[in-house]
Amino acid sequence: MSTTYQLDTATSRAHPTPSPLRRLSIPTIRQRKQDGVTADPVVMLTAYTARQAQLLDAHCDLLLCGDSLGQVIYGLPSSLQVTLDMMIAHGAAVVRGSYHAVVVVDLPFGTYERSPEQALTSAARVLAETGCTAVKLEGGAVMAETVAFLTQRGVPVMGHVGLTPQAVNTLGGYNARGRSEAEAKKIVSDAVALDQAGAFAIVIEGVVEPIAIEATKAVSCVTIGIGASNQCDGQVLVTEDMLGMFERVPRFVKRYEDIAETISGAAQRYATEVRTRAFPGVEQTYQPK
Repeated sequence: MSTTYQLDTATSRAHPTPSPLRRLSIPTIRQRKQDGVTADPVVMLTAYTARQAQLLDAHCDLLLCGDSLGQVIYGLPSSLQVTLDMMIAHGAAVVRGSYHAVVVVDLPFGTYERSPEQALTSAARVLAETGCTAVKLEGGAVMAETVAFLTQRGVPVMGHVGLTPQAVNTLGGYNARGRSEAEAKKIVSDAVALDQAGAFAIVIEGVVEPIAIEATKAVSCVTIGIGASNQCDGQVLVTEDMLGMFERVPRFVKRYEDIAETISGAAQRYATEVRTRAFPGVEQTYQPK
């Protein structure tokens, strides 16, 4: 449901400057693709905090609070250790910090695979406790029944095919998928199954480009590429990767800034001024009147 927001910024730096905006809706995202063509590609980035959401919101159609926060925020070895409570806490922060983009929250590993009923219980908690618009889950045809079950009950679902990080142990790593004919056919058929089940969008991750293009043409919903193709209906990156926060990133990442160097440099200058007693100066202290 679209909502117009207005917040008082006088009491907290966490509140953005008041600027009433109408949040995008799932039908709006769906309508980007007309007769198989998306003239205005969909922009999505990850967000895990309120402040990050504030900075990204005006530029994105979708903000994904992804379970990649396990590695990015918590330093975990994979997303498999992420809990539903973690996703809810961060998802709520992203919703509080945004007013324009559709906020999608990942369902973490183990919270939806057992049955459609389990998925609904988890998704209902996420929507109710975060205020987000949609959930994302991984898996293709095997999850189609669950996607249909959720969408028929008012839960918008974003699918995820190709390289699915929650299945890293089964896949044997994070290598590109779709190199064999059998796997390529499965990726396309998985996308079609999710589309027919009612997914409003599908992330296509880490697949060889012709397969991403074929899958995009085969479905009526929008596809969001990551390590896929610029012919997908939209793109997503982990924001911290795009900003250069990490030394090691997947080959499909383009770094638009080197924020890690900026932060390290600022910390170094601060440390030097503290050690030489140059900080705080008169401007940063309270003097007798």
